[in-house]
Amino acid sequence: MEHYLGVIVNTVLVLTGSFIGLIIKKGISTKIIDTVMQTIALCVIAIAIIGILKSENQLVMILSMIFGVIIGTLLDLDGKITKFGDWLNKKVKKNDGLDNKVSITEGFVSASLLFCIGAMTIVGSINAGVLGDNQMLYAKSLMDGIAAIVLTASLGIGVMFSSLFILLFQGALVTLAIFLGSFLSDYMIAELVCTGSVMILAIGLNMLGITKIKVANLMPALIFVPLLCMVIK
Repeated sequence: MEHYLGVIVNTVLVLTGSFIGLIIKKGISTKIIDTVMQTIALCVIAIAIIGILKSENQLVMILSMIFGVIIGTLLDLDGKITKFGDWLNKKVKKNDGLDNKVSITEGFVSASLLFCIGAMTIVGSINAGVLGDNQMLYAKSLMDGIAAIVLTASLGIGVMFSSLFILLFQGALVTLAIFLGSFLSDYMIAELVCTGSVMILAIGLNMLGITKIKVANLMPALIFVPLLCMVIK
């Protein structure tokens, strides 16, 4: 059970942050929300760059991203996640002060990817699964909880639904790490961090409105990293 404490704390703090964001939404000016969102985006980009620099062999990252995006595009992962968000939107509809429907798709997709794709998620889950060390996930949980407040105030209730994705995705990573921990070398971990950080960089750029990258289609790249690490030394 101790292996999953970080995942549980992360889920609870995102839920808590989302509730707070919904409560204080009307008390936060648009200017403050926009400024904080831009600041978070810059921090996300900074974290991504740090993770990318940990790579020991950029060729693994490049090939993994290419193979991954091909698979992700063929499977239309981004489209499927968007459809799921649209389904949630039909179940839970929220009106703003102008009685306009606010879609939860953007909040769900953006928050799920932001909270689950990146260096801290991968390394933190591996540490929790292999070593029973949840410290990195605890730190990530605090950051996610704060981000959830602002994201929910800006993007709506969709952010709250991302807590379920956190529980399932990070829980799966920890479980995988428990069973495959001895298989993952430092080299593989470094390249997983690098590849995940490229995706989190895309999220940061999307948050700033610079790009509109379909990050979900990149996620299969993480599957190719360990395989390529065994071939490319």
